Amino acid sequence: MDYSKYEIYDFDSVSAFNMYTGAKERSYKMHWHSYGEIMLVGPGETNIYKVNQNTYRLVPGDFVVVWPMEMHEIVDADREKALVIQFSNAFMTSLFDLQRIMHFYRNLHVICINAHPELAARLSDIVYKMNDIFFSDTPNRELRCCMLFMEFMLTLDIHRSEFAPELLEGVHNGYTDDVMRRMISVTDHIKNNLTSDDLSQATMAKMAGISKDYFSRIFKNVTGMNYNKWLNMIRLEKATEMLAIDDRTLTEIAMLSGFQSIPSFNRVFRSEKGMTPSEYRALFAGNEIQK
Repeated sequence: MDYSKYEIYDFDSVSAFNMYTGAKERSYKMHWHSYGEIMLVGPGETNIYKVNQNTYRLVPGDFVVVWPMEMHEIVDADREKALVIQFSNAFMTSLFDLQRIMHFYRNLHVICINAHPELAARLSDIVYKMNDIFFSDTPNRELRCCMLFMEFMLTLDIHRSEFAPELLEGVHNGYTDDVMRRMISVTDHIKNNLTSDDLSQATMAKMAGISKDYFSRIFKNVTGMNYNKWLNMIRLEKATEMLAIDDRTLTEIAMLSGFQSIPSFNRVFRSEKGMTPSEYRALFAGNEIQK
């Protein structure tokens, strides 16, 4: 796929980290890419962003978080002084703790300075350090920025109770690495076997070697959503990738993503993306919406 149609700046897919700033235009159309982005909102009274179907009116110092493969748009915002971090999906999935953090925060798309002043201030300090290093001649600048990016994610994780305190009720000292690694192993299995006949929660719990109730409790704590919703999100990720780069029919894409019927595929897709699969495909094809 020619990503240049949908991205403002090239991002070397071999790199784990990239950063940019200084774009003159105040808007950019709805698009997606395989890497993620974190944007530190720039100055001015008007800063409007859209992620999936949600529109956010933000203030300077807020953050916009776009995870890999998510639709997003800059509706009207200062992009000249905003700072944008780009991070590869491969980097996020290469470390156990980064996977865990991304799973938990998958539905988080804004961090507001007014609601989380301490966190936003700490994250801003990290981002400005990244900026100073990335746009300098500092040796090993990508490695240094990746270390700061991990500090960014660690800081976010330390403040997780601010975003979902109800998920932590009754949790004492978290879960052991062994249990967490079993959960990651199960989620990896699901991602690689979306067309399997049996991806039920009971079967996945058995694969992890824990009870169904315990599996359910851990799963929601780690991902921030229940098992069925998460499974639909993973299926949507697979479907959106194929819709953008594949000429298969919508029925074929639905089935290869693990959906059992076109109606369920359409329903889940519209609910999460705010448009039909055919409308989504038309964004990238540049032609008439398929009937």
